Amino acid sequence: MSRTNWAAVTAVVLALLFAGTAAVASAGGDDTPAEARVPAADSADAGFARDMSVHHQQAVEMSFIVRDRTEDEEVRRLAYDIANTQANQRGMMLGWLDRWGLPKVASGAEPMAWMRGAEGDDDHEGHESHGGHGADGAHGGHGGHGGGAGADGALMPGMATEAQLDSLRKASGKEAEVLYLRLMTAHHRGGVEMAEGCVSECRDEVELRLAQGMVDAQQSEIALMADMLRKRGASAD
Repeated sequence: MSRTNWAAVTAVVLALLFAGTAAVASAGGDDTPAEARVPAADSADAGFARDMSVHHQQAVEMSFIVRDRTEDEEVRRLAYDIANTQANQRGMMLGWLDRWGLPKVASGAEPMAWMRGAEGDDDHEGHESHGGHGADGAHGGHGGHGGGAGADGALMPGMATEAQLDSLRKASGKEAEVLYLRLMTAHHRGGVEMAEGCVSECRDEVELRLAQGMVDAQQSEIALMADMLRKRGASAD
């Protein structure tokens, strides 16, 4: 089995496992009062679910773009795997927000504020800066949802700017493959950073397991994409 197929199978199995666990949890399978299991609107649990849903949506978008810009089956297969996995995970996270009775968009909230932790909590030092790296190594901004982005249009760690997405839409063949792999590598690095933040800050057990699964799966795909870039005479940076 190829590394791409293995990554796809692993991601699907993890998604099904997490979905099943979430269903059990939502059914109230323990003795904890329901209100005690609901995260606060400004909690890391809610912030991660909101921000990673937005982050995942861009990965899905980039994957659909490259699918139409190349005939290379290896890249198209990887793009399908990423789009399918991250769309499923995004649905889970939005479902949790619904179950918790929390908004999917926190009006006026700055993306990634949850990673900075509670104000004055020394345990959260080290999460002060979360600039993402684009394919060219540029740092992304952290403007709010829906138009509050930084000068380059990036919202969160690793997210591509609008200019980079436009470049991907205009590219084709090997050029599109290399650009996609670079953008997605940066995107995954940012996703790993965010997921590690949830592992450190979140409290919901199901969400913690999903976050750790994201770390493991995306690190594996980063290594895979590095190999794919080398085959094309390119590197991630």
